[in-house]
Amino acid sequence: MNGNSKLVGVISYITWIGWIVAFFMRDKGDDFVRQHINQALILNIVSVISGAVGRLGGIFSLASGLVGLVILVLLVLGIYRAATGDKTPLPVIGDFRIV
Repeated sequence: MNGNSKLVGVISYITWIGWIVAFFMRDKGDDFVRQHINQALILNIVSVISGAVGRLGGIFSLASGLVGLVILVLLVLGIYRAATGDKTPLPVIGDFRIV
């Protein structure tokens, strides 16, 4: 892992555009970057689904707001861990693999 790995890991958490940039900038053999790109993708997908469900109104809107708050906390934690080089997976979503 080098300084570029940390930068790509942090960029991956910054919206979909950051995720796409990080996906193409990554070193394919770097497990640290792969982990953070994967976690950022899961957070982005959950965010989109939560936003869509929140449009239904009522209790769904409240649940969407709570999920959004959890996503925000996980994003900040993910950015911190990527910036410090911590390989610990995020709670709840860290064990899922998409990428």
